[in-house]
Amino acid sequence: MKLSAAENFAGPAISVKRAEWRLAEIARRLVEISGSGAAASLTLAFGLVLEAQQQGEPVGWVTPSHSFFYPPDAARGGVDLAALVIVRVPEAQAVPRAGEKLLRSGAFGLVVLDVGAGEIPTPLQARMAALAQQHHAALVCLTEKESREPSLGSLVSLRVQARRVKNSEGQFTCELRVLKDKRHGPTWSQTEVCYGPLDGELTVEPAGLR
Repeated sequence: MKLSAAENFAGPAISVKRAEWRLAEIARRLVEISGSGAAASLTLAFGLVLEAQQQGEPVGWVTPSHSFFYPPDAARGGVDLAALVIVRVPEAQAVPRAGEKLLRSGAFGLVVLDVGAGEIPTPLQARMAALAQQHHAALVCLTEKESREPSLGSLVSLRVQARRVKNSEGQFTCELRVLKDKRHGPTWSQTEVCYGPLDGELTVEPAGLR
């Protein structure tokens, strides 16, 4: 997910006001954040990263070498980059296996995998889901796909679709919509308003939850 500064993490992390979207809720689960364009997906993911760091939980982020988020935007949003363990692998197919190693160590409260348009074999999904359960870790996979496209697989416990729309006034609406939730059902969504300053950095202001 290679993005420009203007398309990256939207300022301060999304406010965690709903029980459904917080680190404690997704712990011990395989979670998929899907989206087209990925900017809103990064906003949701970095909201979790910031929450984990505030709770003293180590975070691991695995990405292929050709894809990376924009670090200054993440730092402006409050993320401690020095404390974020970033693993860059040569190709997208290696991302899940690197994530499995991080989970197996038991050292991380949150592991984020930049899967992109790739897939994760079901046996590997099963192992990672089991490791997340064992170590009480949250496993989040970022995928590039539309909501009508299938999820990574049946082992995904929670799948949300991230979407960002720009209006004529330069504001962005960042929306989280649940497509699948094995615990609660797909009955909730979350919306934030983002503003794009002249320097390209995005900031977020809560617009309401529904």
